[in-house]
Amino acid sequence: MPTEIKCPNCGHQFEPNDAIREEVEKELRSKAADWQKKKNEEFQHKMEEEKKRLQQSLEENIRKNIAADFENKLKMLEQNNKDNEEKLKQARQQQLDFLRKEQELINKEAELELSVQKKLQEEREKLSIEIRKLEEQRNAAKETEFQLRLKEMEEKLEAQRKLAEEMRRKAEQGSMQSQGEVQELLLEEMLRTAFPFDLIAEVGKGVRGADCIQTVRNSFGQECGKIIFESKRTKDFSNDWIEKLKADMRSQGADVAVIITQALPKDMTNFGEKEGVWICSFAEAKAVVHMLRDAVIKIFNASKSQENRGDKMHLLYGYLTSREFAEQWQAIREGFMSMKLSIQKERDAMEKLWKQREKQLEKVLLNAAHVRGSIEGISGTDVDLNLLGDGNDDLQLD
Repeated sequence: MPTEIKCPNCGHQFEPNDAIREEVEKELRSKAADWQKKKNEEFQHKMEEEKKRLQQSLEENIRKNIAADFENKLKMLEQNNKDNEEKLKQARQQQLDFLRKEQELINKEAELELSVQKKLQEEREKLSIEIRKLEEQRNAAKETEFQLRLKEMEEKLEAQRKLAEEMRRKAEQGSMQSQGEVQELLLEEMLRTAFPFDLIAEVGKGVRGADCIQTVRNSFGQECGKIIFESKRTKDFSNDWIEKLKADMRSQGADVAVIITQALPKDMTNFGEKEGVWICSFAEAKAVVHMLRDAVIKIFNASKSQENRGDKMHLLYGYLTSREFAEQWQAIREGFMSMKLSIQKERDAMEKLWKQREKQLEKVLLNAAHVRGSIEGISGTDVDLNLLGDGNDDLQLD
């Protein structure tokens, strides 16, 4: 099939011959070679450009990657720096807090130390004040103790003085009147002890009447009668005592009269009744009073149940003359005979005791002189401690 060639300039188509074909082919080959070369060059150029572009892109990517890595690393470093700075800041803050707390602790310790020192100082001051007070109290106590000892010694001296006076009074008590007073006191004490429900009344000195009055009371507290006593302590018995006591019995409205005497009438060896008055010794007094008191109570009870049957003295006389009373009296007499002997022994012992008290009195005066010397040695002043009152009255003990 023939190949037509079209002229590019005029557009005429013709069939090429071999020469033209060869020339055309040659030209085409040349153009194709040029084109190919050009294309190769372009391709090479493009390849170079693409290579450059790729290289640039690669370099750019590398730069970007490196930059990104660097930036990332930088950011990481910055973040690390920030973290480190934050940690450092926190560490510094913690260190500051620690230092602040440590300083606060130091300040608190200092304040506590100051407070403790202040407290200790206050306690020392309080203790010092207490010690001063204790010293003052101790000194005051010593002074008080001294005063108390001085007062005690003065009281002892006063007691010794009173004892000396009492012993002197007893030692000089030779009069029968003083001895009678002692017996009266003993009689009253004996009556109060033996008959606690009865009323024991002392008749004052210088008052007309008996020495002592016993108002007898029964178990119901009723007054049954009166017993009057006259106490005598003389060497001889006087019949005038009987008349006087009978008069006192009438004036006092008493039922029974009793004379307690050391010396009995010549016609009596033991207690008994004489001219309407009972007479006994002090040793027999308790038993006699028991007997008479029972008689008074019985007469009172009989008079209450048998009024208008006779007066009390008649009833009392009837009872006292009865066999019952005689038997009771005999039993009391036998019981107190031994007591009378013991009283005599006691009397002898008392006389011996008075002799011993005379010696004790001398010893008291000697001890008083020593006590006075001790007090004057303590107080440094003279002390008037005369046991006997007046300085001119010396106690004479024969």
